[in-house]
Amino acid sequence: MSQVPNNQTKTPSIVIKDLHKSYGKKKVLKGLNLEVFPGELFGFIGRNGIGKSTTIDCVIGSKKYDSGTITLNGFDIRTEPLQAKGVFGYVASEPSCYDVMTGYEYLEFIASIYHVSEGDFVRNMRYLCGRLKLDQKELGNRIANYSHGMKQKLCLAGSLLYNPPIWILDEPTVGLDIMAVEELKKMMREYANHGKTVFVTSHNIDLVSRLCDRVAIINEGQVAVLYDLNKEPNRRLHLSRAFMKIYGEEV
Repeated sequence: MSQVPNNQTKTPSIVIKDLHKSYGKKKVLKGLNLEVFPGELFGFIGRNGIGKSTTIDCVIGSKKYDSGTITLNGFDIRTEPLQAKGVFGYVASEPSCYDVMTGYEYLEFIASIYHVSEGDFVRNMRYLCGRLKLDQKELGNRIANYSHGMKQKLCLAGSLLYNPPIWILDEPTVGLDIMAVEELKKMMREYANHGKTVFVTSHNIDLVSRLCDRVAIINEGQVAVLYDLNKEPNRRLHLSRAFMKIYGEEV
């Protein structure tokens, strides 16, 4: 169970204000507003092509947006990109690691970017490999020879090596076996319970409804509804129905 205190007493770690993004004449984000707080596991859901990944791409600074502001722990991703990118770990739905490297070289590379000390690197790497069942002997092999699931585990480990205050995950369970998914769910919950921010998108409505503290459903380029699942626990049982209703589907 979440240990999130009253959000009114806290400063949000992720703030999105009036976010607009178009691809040519197609408007994808139309004034999206959202606040996510330390200590919560936040779900961000919607049907395919509705703007979830575009929102995340804007948040992490990989895509430019037309207007609005995005701040991460107070740093503006547009005007203070280095500071903003230093406060989050990110995991994409498709593993984004360098196939020419070994797994160990990749983790060392990530650690060097974020100035992780050698002692912390070894300690954190061993802990994360243990949690994710990453065979440390396999880390000596080229990433090109890894399975999809092993690449995803490597990216998950890399995203947490430097213990960022914000953990952003875009469909993180893709390609993972059931045991890895269960362990990842535990890690997400624990991370939030330790006062960090976890922001996750997933097509797995059951995962979101069971795990998240709050959830936003996006539609028509904006947040259509925002539910506090701790204050309204019955919402957990009917999130799929609410999701379908937003898109005008039969329930």
